[in-house]
Amino acid sequence: MRDLSIGGALTISAALAAASLAPASPASGQPAVESFYRGKQIAFYIGYSPGGGYDTYARLVAQFMTEHIPGKPTIVPKNMAGGGSRVASGYMYSVAPRDGTALATADQSLTLQQALGDKSIQFDHTRFNWIGNPDQDNNTVVTWHTSGVRSIADAKAREVTLAATGPNTTSAQYPVVMNLLLGTKFKVVNGYPGANDANIAMERGEVHGRGSYGWGTGKATRPAWPKEGKISVLVQIGLTRSSELADVPLLIELAGNDDDRAVLRLLSAPVAIGKPIFTTPDVPQERIEALRHAFDATMKDPAFLGQARLTNTSINPVAGDALQKIVGDIVSAPEPLRQRLGKLLEAAQ
Repeated sequence: MRDLSIGGALTISAALAAASLAPASPASGQPAVESFYRGKQIAFYIGYSPGGGYDTYARLVAQFMTEHIPGKPTIVPKNMAGGGSRVASGYMYSVAPRDGTALATADQSLTLQQALGDKSIQFDHTRFNWIGNPDQDNNTVVTWHTSGVRSIADAKAREVTLAATGPNTTSAQYPVVMNLLLGTKFKVVNGYPGANDANIAMERGEVHGRGSYGWGTGKATRPAWPKEGKISVLVQIGLTRSSELADVPLLIELAGNDDDRAVLRLLSAPVAIGKPIFTTPDVPQERIEALRHAFDATMKDPAFLGQARLTNTSINPVAGDALQKIVGDIVSAPEPLRQRLGKLLEAAQ
C-alpha cells in the first residue's frame, strides 16, 4: 500500500476496493465492554462549526451508533471549532480521556499536513484509533452562478476569490497548488469557521466560490443548488471520478507531466479519509473493536440508511482498520514527494 512514489499509482485505491464493511460479528470482550459503557456518555467532538459537512455526518452517525455499542452509552455531539479542526484534534491527543469515552471528527487534510511536516500539527495521526469513515466523497472546487466563472479555463483568465477555513486545509491547499501547477488565478480568503459560513459568504457574493466543497455533503446540506444551477463545479478531487460528475475533470487529470501528477495524487489521497471518526490513543483494544463494530453495524442499520436517504446524505463507508492503514500510508509517503508538495503548499501560508 505504499506505492506513492513519483509517477506511481496510489495503491490506496486498491485498499478502498477491499475496504467494504465485513459482516458484523460480536466484538471480543463484549461483557467487559458492556459493563464499562453502561450508563456512560461519549463526547463526540466536531472540529468545525454547526451546519457543515463534518457536523452533518457526525450528528447523523451519533444518532444511531449508540444502539450498536455494548451498554448503549449516550453519544453527545459537541462542536469544537478552531484552527481548521486542529483544536479538536489536539484536545483528543493531549486532553481527552483515553478510555473510549471520546470520539472526534476532523479535517481529512490534517494527516497529509503531518506527512508534510506542518509544525502546527501537535499530534500524531498514526496514534489515533480510527473507527471509520461514513462516506468516500470527492471534493470539488465550486463557484456561485453569478460569478461568471464556470470552468478551469475561466479561472485561468481572471481572478477568482474562494472561501477557505484556514491556510492548512483543503479549502486553501487545492486552489494554491492549482495556481502553481495549472496556472489558475484563485485568490484564497481564509478565516471562515466552517462550511456553512463559507456557503453563506458565497451566497452573499463576498466570494466567488469555495476552495473545497464535498460533493455528497453539499447535496445533503444544499440539495437545491445543483438542481437549480446555483453552483458550477470546476474540478473534482479524488482518485476516481464520481459517477454524478462524469463530465467534470479530476484534478489528477489536469497535470501536465508525471511528476506533477504524482504530487496531485498525493494531495488527492486524503479524500479517502473522508469525514473520519476516531478516538484517542491508548484506548483498550477491546473497546476499539467494539467501537469499530458499532460503526460497521451503524452503516448497515436500516434506520440509519433511511435517515440518510431522507436527508440526501451519501453513505459509502470505509471500515476503521482500512482507514488506519490509509492514514499510515499517507504519513509515510516517499520523502521526495512529500518535500515537493510541501514546498508548493508553503504558498498557502
